Amino acid sequence: MTGTAITKPKQMRKQSNLILYVVCILLAVLAIFPFYVMFINATRSTYEVQAHAISLFPSSFLANNFKVLSDKSFNAMTGFVNSLIISSGATLCAVYFSTLTAFALVAYSWRLRQPFFTFIMAVMMIPGQVTSIGFYQFMYKLGMTNNFLALILPAVAAPATVFFMRQYMMPALSLDMCASARIDGAGEFRIFNSFVIPIMMPAIATQAIFTFVSSWNNLFMPMILLTRKENATMPIMVSWLRGDIYKTEYGAVYLALAMSVLPLLIVYFVLSKYIIAGVALGSVKE
Repeated sequence: MTGTAITKPKQMRKQSNLILYVVCILLAVLAIFPFYVMFINATRSTYEVQAHAISLFPSSFLANNFKVLSDKSFNAMTGFVNSLIISSGATLCAVYFSTLTAFALVAYSWRLRQPFFTFIMAVMMIPGQVTSIGFYQFMYKLGMTNNFLALILPAVAAPATVFFMRQYMMPALSLDMCASARIDGAGEFRIFNSFVIPIMMPAIATQAIFTFVSSWNNLFMPMILLTRKENATMPIMVSWLRGDIYKTEYGAVYLALAMSVLPLLIVYFVLSKYIIAGVALGSVKE
């Protein structure tokens, strides 16, 4: 009786684990399948895509689709490089200066600290479309239209990133260790770069993914600020492909979409280990 009573919970546990694994596998397949179809369609012709929208096997039209993409009035590789420059610069500015702002809000005690944080929270409530006209006029007067810096430098002010970094830093950062570093003669930037940044790597990796994806997929502001074809980003060029009035080359469209998604997947896979490591681990345990 005792052995049977012990065996039943084990069997139920195995069955529940099996069901959990099956559900997780199904969810993974559902998440990956659209990307798989997109990469497969990038190798197919327009006729094949129109005849059979979904195929599990690649075709032989990848080189032809790339040729169609290259024969357009714009250069897709130039758009890819432009998007990479803007997204990388915006990501570096956002995560570094937001972490620096969060450090100032957590590590120092100054009179206007709480009102300053409240102001940051209030800025989060303002939609970006509301300030777009004024921002364009400001960039135009500065002569920064058709300049990548107009899309990179504003990333320094990222209220949502500051909020996330502050919330992560409050339990993770040891103020005693910062004080010990100051006693040993370390400057504030030395403490920040050598001590705070390594502690914040999981949070930085998480926000780097979000910022890079958001900047890469941004269509509204680049379309307003970048009017020259040689400065166009990848989302702008994809929108041009879809706007062809004569014939839409679906194979080339899927190839352009695959090129635009590939860097996002690479960034996620490179930084995902830091996110996973930060789920269960703290930085300093007293």
